[in-house]
Amino acid sequence: LPAQVITGGHYDVDCFVEDPNGRTIYKETKKQYDSFPHRTEVQGVYTFCFSNEFSTFSHKTIYFDFQVGDEPPILPDMSNRVTALTQMESACVTIHEALNTVIDSQTHYRLREAQDRSRAEDLNGRVSYWSVGETLILFVVSIGQVMLLKSFFTEKRPGSGGAST
Repeated sequence: LPAQVITGGHYDVDCFVEDPNGRTIYKETKKQYDSFPHRTEVQGVYTFCFSNEFSTFSHKTIYFDFQVGDEPPILPDMSNRVTALTQMESACVTIHEALNTVIDSQTHYRLREAQDRSRAEDLNGRVSYWSVGETLILFVVSIGQVMLLKSFFTEKRPGSGGAST
């Protein structure tokens, strides 16, 4: 069970895994990334939980991947073979391993892209709010300047309490 926090807070969560008997077989706190290999001993439903109870204000996104069972052999009779592989079989094994490396790299790049996209969307929202605030301030200052200039050019009339001739 490899798991990684993609977005949120300080990029850390609590995690635990329980077997069908309710026995805790894995428990970690405040982890950003972790991997937990485990061979099951008891059949049934295993429970896992990612907790964010120590960080109540931030929402988090977590990537996790289950790899259930052993990978089947590339060639059907490869597991009980005692002779060396042929050149074609050896090439197939090499290509298979290279493709598994490519899959792992693509997963890593997808996770990084998701983190960067989240950061960019957050920055976009902040920039938008800042721009709206600056626009409002610009309008208020502009209206204030127009009112001030208008007061300079208005003629003040003397009061009606003057003497008449």
